[in-house]
Amino acid sequence: MAVHLLASLIASCKMCDVDPVSCFSGTLRALLDGHPKSRIDGLMPWNSSPASSRAA
Repeated sequence: MAVHLLASLIASCKMCDVDPVSCFSGTLRALLDGHPKSRIDGLMPWNSSPASSRAA
């Protein structure tokens, strides 16, 4: 079950042109830093910057 969840998150990152490793590490960092549960949507891959714009 966890493998399917992880595969789905990776696919979402790829569809949004977001680096999955950066997305996951940023999300985990935000959660550990106390990101409010009411704003969890802001951590989703489709709300992240595309990988191509961060590579510069």
